[in-house]
Amino acid sequence: MTRGPTWFNITSLVAGFAFLYLPIVLLVIYSFNESRLVTVWGGFSTKWYASLLQNDQLVDAAWVTLRVAFTSATLATVIGTMAALVLVRSGRFAGRSLFSGMIFAPLVMPEVILGLSLLLLFVAMDTARGFWTVMLAHTTFASCYVAVVVQSRLVGFDKSIEEAAEDLGCPPARTFFLITLPIILPGVIAGWMLAFTLSLDDLVIASFTTGPGATTLPMKIYSQVRLGVTPEINAVCTILVAFVTVGVIAASIVTKRQQAQRERDERAAFGAEG
Repeated sequence: MTRGPTWFNITSLVAGFAFLYLPIVLLVIYSFNESRLVTVWGGFSTKWYASLLQNDQLVDAAWVTLRVAFTSATLATVIGTMAALVLVRSGRFAGRSLFSGMIFAPLVMPEVILGLSLLLLFVAMDTARGFWTVMLAHTTFASCYVAVVVQSRLVGFDKSIEEAAEDLGCPPARTFFLITLPIILPGVIAGWMLAFTLSLDDLVIASFTTGPGATTLPMKIYSQVRLGVTPEINAVCTILVAFVTVGVIAASIVTKRQQAQRERDERAAFGAEG
């Protein structure tokens, strides 16, 4: 007999979600606060969003953050997907353990150590720190997350589909782009979204690798919060939360539609064979 949820389970679930999301809800609510005192409710107003658009420093920081996140997430997705293919498809080869360890090391390595090591690398290369150094740093640590996500998708992949395509004369590269990539695309999209979110959120590594004219939004918010939280910070954080939420929902809808379309195609193919 199946037992329903107990009051303890329901209470624990509600408490857990409240602990995670109640601060975000309060941040969103107080971004519409009329008062400049963020802890005192003075009525509903959207003036801080209008004031935010006139704050050139926050707008520039947000634009830098979005460019870094988009570029690094795209590069990390390409590199991480290639690394996952090597780990899953290449079998045993000399240096596999070292290669795997180097890919997964940033997952457990403290961000301070990673940021400091990248800073020393850029200094040794006499590279001017700025947008490109931050982007490369974010690509470095985001690639391992993409590799983990895509690798989990490739582990359960049915290679007989690829073998059938190659038996029919399809070249390996064409097989990958027409057969393999569409099937693992949900994992690739999930990896890109994870890399994009990690880049938006990063503060420590960006602080080590940034330079003049490449201040990211987390760095700008942190520097202003040390002097006191302002309603404009609540507003920009609310916009950032809304942006990420819409992106996650859109990616989920696209993935579900692709999965449903693929299932319909498979049923149609089996029906035609029958």
